[in-house]
Parts: sequence; C-alpha cells; structure tokens
Amino acid sequence: MTTAPWRDPALPAAARVDDLLSRMTLEEKTAQLYGVWVGAATDGDGVAPLQREMTADYDWDELITHGLGQLTRSFGTAPVDPALGAQALARAQRRIAGAGRFGIPAVAHEECLAGFTAWGATAYPVPLAWGASFDPELVAELGRHIGRDLRSVGVHQGLAPVLDVVRDPRWGRVEETIGEDPYLVGTVGAAYVRGLESAGVVATLKHFAGYASSVGARNLAPVRAGVREFADVTLPPFEMALREGGARSVMASYTETDGVPVSADPRLLDELLRGEWGFTGTVVADYFGVGFLQSQHRVAEDEAGAAHLALAAGIDVELPTLKCYGAPLVGAVRAGRIPESLVDRAARRVLLQKCELGLLDEDWRPEPDGPVDLDSAPNRALAGRLAQESVVLLDNPDGLLPLAPDTRIAVVGPRAADALAMLGCYSFPSHVLPHHPEVPLGIPIPTVLDALRAELPDARVTFAEGCGVSDPDASGFAEAVARAAEADVCVAVLGDRAGLFGRGTSGEGCDVADLRLPGVQGELLDALVATGVPVVLVLLTGRPYALGRWHGRLGAAVQAFFPGEEGGPALAGVLSGRVNPSGRLPVSVPRAPGGQPWTYLQPPLGLAGEVSNLDPTPLYPFGHGRSYTTFAWEDFTGGDVTEIGTDGSYDLSLTVRNTGDRAGAEVVQLYLHDPVASVTRPDVRLTGYRRLELSPGESRRLTFRFHADLSSFTGRTGARVVEPGALELRLGPSSAEVRHTARLRLTGPVRVVGPERTLRCEVEVTEAG
Repeated sequence: MTTAPWRDPALPAAARVDDLLSRMTLEEKTAQLYGVWVGAATDGDGVAPLQREMTADYDWDELITHGLGQLTRSFGTAPVDPALGAQALARAQRRIAGAGRFGIPAVAHEECLAGFTAWGATAYPVPLAWGASFDPELVAELGRHIGRDLRSVGVHQGLAPVLDVVRDPRWGRVEETIGEDPYLVGTVGAAYVRGLESAGVVATLKHFAGYASSVGARNLAPVRAGVREFADVTLPPFEMALREGGARSVMASYTETDGVPVSADPRLLDELLRGEWGFTGTVVADYFGVGFLQSQHRVAEDEAGAAHLALAAGIDVELPTLKCYGAPLVGAVRAGRIPESLVDRAARRVLLQKCELGLLDEDWRPEPDGPVDLDSAPNRALAGRLAQESVVLLDNPDGLLPLAPDTRIAVVGPRAADALAMLGCYSFPSHVLPHHPEVPLGIPIPTVLDALRAELPDARVTFAEGCGVSDPDASGFAEAVARAAEADVCVAVLGDRAGLFGRGTSGEGCDVADLRLPGVQGELLDALVATGVPVVLVLLTGRPYALGRWHGRLGAAVQAFFPGEEGGPALAGVLSGRVNPSGRLPVSVPRAPGGQPWTYLQPPLGLAGEVSNLDPTPLYPFGHGRSYTTFAWEDFTGGDVTEIGTDGSYDLSLTVRNTGDRAGAEVVQLYLHDPVASVTRPDVRLTGYRRLELSPGESRRLTFRFHADLSSFTGRTGARVVEPGALELRLGPSSAEVRHTARLRLTGPVRVVGPERTLRCEVEVTEAG
C-alpha cells in the first residue's frame, strides 16, 4: 500500500499539509477550525462568560464525520478521575479519527493557569504569586511539571499563561496576572512558556491584547489605552514570551480598543503578530469570542458575518464550541460571501500544528503510556517551594515575627480554617466544584490554622472565625475579640474568596468598586487591634488591598497571593521562622481604598504633587518585601557619568553579602529613570532583577549587562526609538528605594529599533572577590 504524502513523516510539514489540504472538502477544512465542548452546561451558572446563552446543542456523531479541530476541557468541565478521564479522552479521539476520511484526531486543550484544572491535580500558587517570587527559573520548572501532567493524559494545548499587565487593581482577574510591570510579566511569563513547551505542550498566550486595561476595571469593558501605553506596557510581555519562550499559540482578547474588537482587528492579529513579529502558530478565540462580535460588540449582523470578520483578522480556531465557524461559515463560503482562501489559510495553520504534535502520523496513539498521578510528591514539593518564595513580609517593625514556639496564639478570621482560601478562581476546586458540592476537593489542602498547629506543637492555639468573607454579619466579633484578649498574639487571617462572575470577591468577573477589605473584615481587624494584643495580619488575596488604615498599628503584616495547596504550611513556616520570607510585591499596596487605582508606572503628573490634594503614593511599593536577615550591597561600580552610543551597552556590578545570622534571599532590582525624553516616561521602570540566595556571611558579585535597547520607547512618530541623552540606572530593593545609581549619557543619533532588539538585561553571578 502506498502512503499518501501527507502521512509521510520524512517530508517537510508544509509539504504534508499542502497535500492534505488539496484532498479535503470545504466541510472538512472548516471542521478543523472549531472546538467542541462536550458536557458544557447550557443552564445555570457557567465557567465562561455568557456560557448558557452561547452554547448550542449538536449531533456529536454527525459532527465528527468531517473531523474536528479541538476538544474543549475533557477534564476541566466536571469532576472525573484522572485515569478514567484519560481513557475516556483516548476513546473519544479514536472515535473522531475513525469517523472522518483522514483519521485525524483533535487537539485536546485545557486550562492550566495555576496548575492543570482537573480534579485531583496539583493546585499551584496563582500567577500573581509567581511574580512575587521574582524567580523565573522556578516558574519554568512549574511549567515543565504542568506540561508533563497534561501530556500524561493526552492533552496537547494549555490555555496559559496570562500576560496581561495590571493597570487597575480593582479588576477581578488581577490574581491571574503576574504583576503591574511589563518586564516582570514578560520574564516570568516567558519562563513558564519555556517550561510548558519543553514538555511538548502548546502554550497559549492570553489575553492578546489589552484586556487588563478595561475602563473602570470592569471585566470585558472597552479599553481606552493610548497608542504608547499599548505599545510600551501591554505588548512587550507577549513579544518576550513569543521570542524567548517559543509559544505556539495566542488567544485573542475579548475586549475592544478604541472601538475595534480584538477578534476583528487584522492590524493586531495579522500585521503586528504575524507580519512584524513573525509568529507562525495558531490564533485561537477566547471562549465565545467570535460569536461576541455579533452578540456583544454588534459589529456583525449574523454568525456568518462574525466568522468573516474573525477569519479575516486572523483567528484560526473558534473556541470553545462551534457556533460561527460551522454551518454559517460553510454556507457563507458557498454563497460567495466569504473567500474560501480564508478557510484554507486558517486550516493550514491548524494542520501544521497538528503535524508538529504528531497527530498526522500513522503511528499516532491516544492512550496514556503509564499510570496517571496528577498530584505527585514532586508536584507538591514544587508547589510548596513556590508558595514559600512568594510570601511577602510587608512589615515587622518590632520583630514580633517569628513567633515564639510556646506562645499563646489566637487565630482569627474567615480565611484561617478554609482550604479554598489558598486557591484562585482557575484552580479546579474553586472553578468547577462549586457546581458539584457533593464532590470532595480531590487533593489535601492544609489550612493556615491546621498548618500553624502542626508547625508550633507547643503553642496554645485557639480559633474564632469572626465574620464571613463578604457578608455584613458582625455577630462573631465578640468571640474573636475574646480569643484575642486571652492570647499573647493574634494572627488575623483575612482576604478573598475566589470565584467567577460575582460569586467571589476575586476572580473572573469579580471586579470591585474600591480597594477596602471585603465585607466587614476591616471592622474585625479594627476590633482585634483595639484589644491591645499584638496583631499579625495575614492576607490571602487575589489583589492588593488598601492597608493605610492600620499602618503603624499592627505587630506585623504578611501578604500571600492565593499560594496553592501547600500555602498553609508555607505561611506557617514564615510565621514560625522556619521559612525566611523572600517574596517581593508584584503589585503596589495602596494606602487608601478609593479613587486612586494606581500602578507604579507613572509619569511625573501621575505622582504626588501640589496640583492635587490626592496623594496616590502607595503604602508599600512595587518590589517591596522584608526578610528575617540583613544584606549589605557593597563595592558598586558606577556613579560617574559614562557615555555610550545609542546602540551601546554598559555593565554595572555590586557585591551582595548576607550580614545576618540565617540564610535568606535578596532580590536586587534595576530601575531605569529617563530624565528628559520626547514623550513623557514613567519616573522609574524595572529593567532587570536577580533573586540571590545566600547563607550567613556568604556574598556574591552581580553584574547587570544593560543595553541601550532597554531604554527604548514608542516615540511621537509611532516607531520604537532609542534617544540620545541622560539616563540613570538605579539599583534598589524596591521601586521606591535607591541604593546605588549609575549615570549614563547616550550619544549618537536617534535609533529606530524593532523586534530584534535586546529585550532583557542579563545578570551574571560570580564569586565575590
């Protein structure tokens, strides 16, 4: 028997796909352009926006006779034992391959934002905690672990990471982001992509682009970002994750910028992404994003019109289930409304990716190779390490922490004894199990209360909830105050409940009007402080909250951003001193709750000044975090003005020494200050960093290799430029504190730079001299 060219693995992928496309009917080609969501609810509350309205019934057996592009969330829709789920997915793939003429299986995709969103899978810290770790290599290892778990059950594509840069912390999806700085988001996000892709899983960058800049922090609201904000804040993390991470898919954002929905914007999805950046992978729609062009944006009169706009813009795959790219698309092509060439272009991209994944090979098989364990001991150890590195010690003015091992501790608060307090909205127990209250969590998740009792067995630990997360009932205050008054120290564990579409205080569709603690938790904290017993505030949240009301009144303050299944032991370790806190803030913590949604990337008029009575200066700045040890920054090379060309580079070095009596980690941060430019610039912005772990007395030499490209920005003509003139490179432990300054003068002409510019500041670590 002669093997068709498209089946021949010895041929180039392009030749194989061209041969296959030439043999396919219009229906078979369009079938590669949509996913199907088996088991998606069509009534009640959903896990995607407008799921009930946008999900239609279909005949599965009839549908797959033409083939199928993607299978949506076989594991992430309902609780299923992972081993049984892998077998069911393999059977479904066999049916899909057996039903069509060409025997091509579907790409199976799943959410993997804070771990594989499946029952029984490890629930890792959320991306905001990744940012707090300032540890890209650890996040790359996280991506590898998640990728291996996905592949072990037959999943090919992961819908992560989120590369949106926080612009307003009131937005519900802040927990899903890595932080408020594009360099931090880009470096950490690219590391996650590298890890996921190294396991053979297609990483999907989302949400491209502008989603986090929605007006008033409302989910899916219009975006009013200017050209320079879009180019210099929103886009760089995506560019870095594509160039350095090798991501093979991009998800189009729901939003519209200046009246143009992303899903219908060829300038963004085709001219920039594919033309300027050279992206060759697939662009997928966010769930129901193609249909939203008709129902929400109202730029298409019918489903065929929405399909035409999306295909022409560059969206290759409609997710999560067919609506516009099915019969409406086929009918419009046959009627001459839509060129078949648009279908061919998208189908070719989809099939090239399937070819890369081995799905066009005759020896393809969907069955798992071995036993399935999605919450292995190595997974849990990694989850614990990342949780520990992400905990931020905000303040410890009098050294109350670590706690004495035999002290009397009153643990108070609605987040202390709830396992779900550790998890973000895309962890399976928070995302899916609210619809299945009879099903257990599927993984062990120690609470802060349980972990603290295990951590300090000689301590006398009492507990009172005090209040709920968001309800107004204060009847539990009396018991909480009584427990605190009897103790030597009160640990107040407050924060968020993750959920979806208003069913939580943080998460997708859970936006807030201001940044005060949810419900009556602030009043509970007031009552605890009023006892006179030292209070340690422990926050388990998905966003920063305003803490100025209690500044100077607390014994200590600890911030954790949904630290995952091992977050309880990590926090208990920080409180006991077993863990030396090393997290740094990926978002600023505001002083006051209302009216000043603020990130540190502010030009001069965005800073405090005499022109307004409102002071937006944060209580704790971006990059802030304290330790139980101390560090000296010594032998800095720099200070005098140095001239380099606008295409030049400059090295600055310093020695960091642990001057305390215990091991710890310092995060050295490099910020750029541009005193004069042709357009207004942020006063400072992160341009390099390095996390450094040191034993007592140990020291290391750090060399930051700064290239002039890192000073580039979008100029008045719309081009990205490096301008001659003065620059300052500031080394500090946060965006608000400067330890050392190097002064540069860039000489030569204004230089236009493109996608091949230097994107990161490499940092070399050597033995101290």
